[in-house]
Order: sequence, then structure tokens, then C-alpha cells
Amino acid sequence: MKYLGFLVVLCAISIGLTSFVSPLADGEERQFKCMIQLTNYTGEGAYIVVSVLDSEDNYVKTLRVLGDDEEWYPDIPTWWEFHESKNKPNIDGITGATIAGGERSIFVLDIDESYLNNGYQLRFETSVEHQDYHKDDLKISINDASLKGKFEGTGYIRYVRILPQT
Repeated sequence: MKYLGFLVVLCAISIGLTSFVSPLADGEERQFKCMIQLTNYTGEGAYIVVSVLDSEDNYVKTLRVLGDDEEWYPDIPTWWEFHESKNKPNIDGITGATIAGGERSIFVLDIDESYLNNGYQLRFETSVEHQDYHKDDLKISINDASLKGKFEGTGYIRYVRILPQT
């Protein structure tokens, strides 16, 4: 009985303290689970770059690079020009293996809170060795309404699903 009273008080304190927690401030990141499903094409694995663009389609940040052989990065020319113009800094996205035709990859995107509802977009660029490059395989507005759902690509991407993490 004595412990039950203690637990009730502890719960009340916990609830009271959590009421003071504010939402994320600018500069903090929210996580979104992202799944990319590719079309059934033949050939090598696709290199995919997920970037944040401002309202004028200028690169802001690289969130993810799928494909870890830097030899092929110039095959994603628009992103590569941005990457190289920064004196070849370390890529700020996490690299991973390419995805072959018909396969999928699931990962988490960390998106800065200041990008939400402020005109920014996610760009998914794709390229396959000795095949086509798709600068805008998929673009998604970064806002509360659009950062959940299924979005169809126009090149190697069949679709992308994005879900906010809780």
C-alpha cells in the first residue's frame, strides 16, 4: 500500500514535468522513416541521392546517399556539381549500398525542423551505371501534410513511402 502511494506521486510528478517539454525548436531534427522501392529494371544498382532544396531549387543539404563507390558520383551531375563546389567536403548524408532493380531500402531521414512548412523540398536523384540519370526522379514538399504517405517516382523509383517517427 505504501508503495502504491509512492507510485501515484511519482506518476503525477512525471506528468507534470512532461507538460513543460516544448516542441522541437529550429535547428532540431525530426526523424522520418523512408522506404524506397525501385522499378524492375535491368542493369547495375541505382545510385540515389536524397537532398534538401530551398524554394529556388538550390541545394541546402545532402540527407542520404545510396551508393558508396565515389567513382560513380559524377554520374549524378547536378548533385555532384553542388558537392564539388564545396571543395569536396565530407558528404553530410550517410552512404549505403546501391539498390538493384525491383529492390527496396528502408532508412531514417533526419530533417531539420526549420525546413518544415517553409518552402523546402526533398529531391530524390537517381542514376544507374551506363544508363539514365533522373535529376527529379521524385520531389516532395517538406511540410506536415506531405511528409507522410506514398509518392510515385518518374525514373528508377517506383515509389517512396515516408512516415514520421514517434
